[in-house]
Amino acid sequence: MSSTKRVAVIGGGILGVSTAVHLLREGASVVLLSEQGLASGASGRSLSWLNSAGERSTPYHQLRVAGVDRYRTLFAADPDRDWLQFGGGVMWHAAGQRSATQARHDYETSIGYNSKLVEPDQIAAVAPGIDAAAVPEAAIFNPGEGWVSLPELVDFLMEEFHALGGELVLNAGKVSVTVDGGRATGVETAAGGTYAADAVLVACGAATPSVVAPLGVEIPNGSPVSMLVLTKTVEHGLRAVLNTPRAAVRPNPGNTLALDHDWYEEHITEHADGTFSIPDEVVQELADEASKLIAGNPELKPASWKIGYKPIPGDGEPVLGELGQVPGCFVAFTHSGATLGLIAGELLAGEIVTGKKHPMLATFRPGRFS
Repeated sequence: MSSTKRVAVIGGGILGVSTAVHLLREGASVVLLSEQGLASGASGRSLSWLNSAGERSTPYHQLRVAGVDRYRTLFAADPDRDWLQFGGGVMWHAAGQRSATQARHDYETSIGYNSKLVEPDQIAAVAPGIDAAAVPEAAIFNPGEGWVSLPELVDFLMEEFHALGGELVLNAGKVSVTVDGGRATGVETAAGGTYAADAVLVACGAATPSVVAPLGVEIPNGSPVSMLVLTKTVEHGLRAVLNTPRAAVRPNPGNTLALDHDWYEEHITEHADGTFSIPDEVVQELADEASKLIAGNPELKPASWKIGYKPIPGDGEPVLGELGQVPGCFVAFTHSGATLGLIAGELLAGEIVTGKKHPMLATFRPGRFS
């Protein structure tokens, strides 16, 4: 397809970059503006577990399954990429909650999601690298799940972005949407730079609601503060993503591990300048909890950690599509930015270029809040 549309994309994370590349593929011209560097926000500190496990609305489940499918296609093109792998997902509840694990497995099975209920002594056979002693009762193994390291994926997509003639503006600072006659006409940076456009996409993670608020659009924001820890290099045989009561763990390029959870949120301090801090001993505690999950219990040492807001809309469901109050302005705001990164970019680009609304996004329109 060819398009004469000029589109300004605000946000250098996976949703902005993916949509920008899909727009360029369809012949649009694109300027991509990032507040700082690429993947410097939530995409740089995402566990990025590719899944549709557990219970959620049917449209959300279907969109996530399509999202995982797009990653499978990318994986099949080069299975040796160390930043995109499919080793399955493993989760378990705390001791005494076997009935909750059973109920989750039963639900997943009822909707055709690949779900295996395994006993501790069966874990090693389906998901190597896990310490079976860490599993209190039964666990769920979802063979179809995987993980991606979003900074590497963003770099990969940006090669195509540049090859297709996209324009990149780094360190743009705060960017606002310009409107004339009720319609989006482009964007303006805090420093006064202006970029005219036929359409604008706001994909600023947890900041998305505040960017569209001046347009008279309210999107409830439920984004909590979260942290992602990367460990120093460690020998481990882990392939699956682990989601357990005290630590979430996934493999990461360079024989490192990525760690996440939510129990330490109360220890995070937000400062007046917008930065965050957490005591080093709390970060080490998370690493120690993760070590208990890995076969051989290797000593895990944090190499780096990033803290910031994890994008979650107020009702938990994605917010994707055009603003009813401001034609030409689109938003992409969702908790599952990694899983939806490729599919959301594809569907949004199609809507922006053709003007035709995609039925898979019908329940995720921002107009549901107005």
